Amino acid sequence: MPDKVLIYSRLPKSLTQRFADRFELLDSGGKPSHEVFPADEVARIRALITAGGTPLGAVDMDRLPALGAIVCYGTGYDGVDLKAAAARNIAVAHSPGANAAAVADVAVMLMLASTRRLMVADAYVRDGGWASAKPSPLMKPPPSLAGCKVGVYGMGEIGRKIAARVAVFETEIGYFSRTRYDDLPYQYFPSLEALAEWCTVLMIAVRASTETTHVVNAGLLKRLGPDGHVVNISRGSVIDERALLAALQDGTIAGAGLDVFETEPHAPDELTMLPNVVVTPHIGGNTREAHVAMQACVVANLTAFFAGEPMPHPVK
Repeated sequence: MPDKVLIYSRLPKSLTQRFADRFELLDSGGKPSHEVFPADEVARIRALITAGGTPLGAVDMDRLPALGAIVCYGTGYDGVDLKAAAARNIAVAHSPGANAAAVADVAVMLMLASTRRLMVADAYVRDGGWASAKPSPLMKPPPSLAGCKVGVYGMGEIGRKIAARVAVFETEIGYFSRTRYDDLPYQYFPSLEALAEWCTVLMIAVRASTETTHVVNAGLLKRLGPDGHVVNISRGSVIDERALLAALQDGTIAGAGLDVFETEPHAPDELTMLPNVVVTPHIGGNTREAHVAMQACVVANLTAFFAGEPMPHPVK
């Protein structure tokens, strides 16, 4: 009889079919499991699959007394209370690096779209401004990427792939991370503030945590300067969105490219309506290849858990 696995977050059926081929899935549709399934069935659940950003705290774990494994779909696990899991001897695993290339591609896409004002140029053609030679202050020549200073905040798998891709554009690359890596050819900065002071484009690739919440604030954005751009493919919580809105409105910085937001899904608002902002709906890791790789990690983690073995991709 297949092992039962709870789908804790709301995940499309197309992404869970591979799991259904190996396990018996209890899909709560994003609702609390105790509201969807009988109490005796919930009490027997030993493993669950969750999206890393979905809140999963001590109270939620207490409702699943037999729970032994939390497996995150993707690299993130910021929604999981790791201390609560450890206190209950619940192992937590994820899919490290599985979508790194896909996310790095979107980071570069947003960087190019923001620095070269893609949305403004697109609108200029579509609304007839170009055909009628209508003057547009938004179409003034931007600085070149060649020689541009790009700062990468967070030098994990995604940060490294972003840096490698950006280097092709003849940019200078610097980074700030909790760890200084001797194997990297990029300039290391001792603080995020120092990195922001130096760079023109700030790429946010840091893992979300209490320490990084709103770390990109009004003061940091001011350090970027009027030609500065910020690109976020990490988590929306890293940026103070009110401060970002003000900085974009008053010219403190030139532009932003955002794939993530503090509240998702993000409804249209003042921030998304600005012409100097490029937005995408958290699609960084959304490629066929990335999903195949993430699903492989999930299957490997669950298979090992149910076999009584350590999961191969634990959260460290």
